[in-house]
Amino acid sequence: MFKKIINFFDKMEDRNRAWLSRRTILYSFIGGVGVVLFWRGVWHLWDFITASMANDYSQTSVWWDGPLSIVIGVLLLLPIGLWVPAFIGNEVIISGLKKEKKIAEKTEEEVKTEVSEIEEIKEKLEDIEEKISK
Repeated sequence: MFKKIINFFDKMEDRNRAWLSRRTILYSFIGGVGVVLFWRGVWHLWDFITASMANDYSQTSVWWDGPLSIVIGVLLLLPIGLWVPAFIGNEVIISGLKKEKKIAEKTEEEVKTEVSEIEEIKEKLEDIEEKISK
């Protein structure tokens, strides 16, 4: 049951990512808003916690403001596949266009193979460049 739920949301994320990767402005806008809301929530929640420890509520907003921003930020980032890449890397648009596996889903062996293929391509390009310059 749990595996079916995870699989459903994983497929939904892949579809959303593929669709949004062709609409980069919308993708970046939603991602930017999600990241800002997440960090705003962390900031406000921490301000509330430190104010409550000091019994000084004059500078803080209501207690639910921070957690609500965190939840909205996460709900924007998770379904479009930007939760992890927003904090780790930016390979999402390229992998969405190529319909490749996300780097987190690849095995270590697949990543090593990919790196060696890239190195071979670099060497071939350098050879071609050298021939052209001659």
